Amino acid sequence: MIINDLANNKAVAQNENMTLKVANSPDLYDPIENGYSHAIVAKGGSAIAYLAGQGGENKTGELSTEFGDQVRQAYANLNFSLIAVGAKPDQVTKLTTYVVGYNQSMLEVMTAELIALFGSHLPAQTLVPVPRLALDGMLFEVDAVAVLK
Repeated sequence: MIINDLANNKAVAQNENMTLKVANSPDLYDPIENGYSHAIVAKGGSAIAYLAGQGGENKTGELSTEFGDQVRQAYANLNFSLIAVGAKPDQVTKLTTYVVGYNQSMLEVMTAELIALFGSHLPAQTLVPVPRLALDGMLFEVDAVAVLK
């Protein structure tokens, strides 16, 4: 369950024995419009899952040439990985995204997909522009850390 306290720029996700609290300092700019939080505090839980980078390839290994398609598929793949470890998106504390040929216009596409998967529970996130990723034609990759119950 996610509890929003928008007046204080905070959201709290609660799952039985675990709480994840968004901690966006009022002394920093509001990162919500860019699809992330500055910090997440995890209390409780029984384990941490580290999810490898997920790219935009589908189950058969096909990779679209379109950036938006790759981002959408990468977040779907991340969700499949979360399910495999018994986690939900509101248990993710940290994301790292890697983007080939990054320019700020790509942020809108990435933010829309983040919100589609994470809703108001936006994990802490780092975006790293890179010259290349593992596969030819790969434009986007995301890895994650999740706290398990």
